[in-house]
Amino acid sequence: MNSSEENAVSAMSAGRSALRMGPAELVQAAAMARRFYLEGKSKIQIAEEFGVSRFKVARVLETALERDLVRIEIRVPAELDAERSDALRARYGLRHAVVVESPADATEDAPDPENLGAVAADLLGELVNEGDVLGLAWGRSTIHMAASLHRLPPCTVVQLTGVYDAGTAERGSVEAVRRAAQVSGGDAHPIYAPMLLPDPATAAALRGQTGIARAFEYFDKVTVAAVSIGSWEPGISTVHDMLTDEERAHYASLGVAAEMSAHLFDSEGRRVGRDLGERCITVEADRLRRIPEVVAIAGGLRKASAIGAVLRSGLVTSLVTDTAVADFLLTESQPGLRPALERADPDDLVP
Repeated sequence: MNSSEENAVSAMSAGRSALRMGPAELVQAAAMARRFYLEGKSKIQIAEEFGVSRFKVARVLETALERDLVRIEIRVPAELDAERSDALRARYGLRHAVVVESPADATEDAPDPENLGAVAADLLGELVNEGDVLGLAWGRSTIHMAASLHRLPPCTVVQLTGVYDAGTAERGSVEAVRRAAQVSGGDAHPIYAPMLLPDPATAAALRGQTGIARAFEYFDKVTVAAVSIGSWEPGISTVHDMLTDEERAHYASLGVAAEMSAHLFDSEGRRVGRDLGERCITVEADRLRRIPEVVAIAGGLRKASAIGAVLRSGLVTSLVTDTAVADFLLTESQPGLRPALERADPDDLVP
């Protein structure tokens, strides 16, 4: 065996239990393990080569693992936590959960970990296929993600929400849409309008404008969307910061705990303050729920409760977050139905 083989199939002298096997058994087990793990041959092919049944091959391979003849190592980049990722995916019925290491000095006041955007960009590179329509909602996390994009198949990119401040469009979600379209080589459909308007009439008038109406026409065609999540606190929720003190108090009285794409949620994931949507330029919740893949990019302990609330809304299918948030979500009370998998609206589940 060469050096690479020795990394996968340990020396036959390793481990006292291995020595209990006879020399012929050891040689055969090592050979079968080499065929299966290093050469990629099937159990049927190995059985034919050695003149035994495939069940015999299966038993030999199992014994090789039990007796330390074969050592399998699963390696992922150091910044990714595979165990937490899988546990979080299973608990909430997520299609994909990617958990990155929290900064060593992370506190409850710390912002989203800076590496979430880069990891989310790599995830989108996996999820988006040629001909898809990619939707991007306003949010610092999605903006950082777009800035980290280096590969995307040819696709159309559409903006799903207005911007936090129309005056910063070039540095915000409009630029994120342009960046994603540039990387993919596809068309861009930005929205040059604020996310929140003074009243429903103004919002309705803007939705009717040609450029904005054209972007809205793509909402039902979106196949993959990237969104951010905010908790109902200053500096963490875009909508919170755009409202007056009186309006904030009103929505707080309704039990709002989280915000995503200008939609408000209580701690159980139910939408509250739906009247606010009449004043917003954003993708409707029902349309968002119909998008096959909705990836939320959000981390930091200050957002942990809000992230849990949005997961329970059934609007999100995948999550990119950090280990601190993952630990919080994994110790929460059982979420009941797997909301991300069921895509169920909590309001429809109320007796």
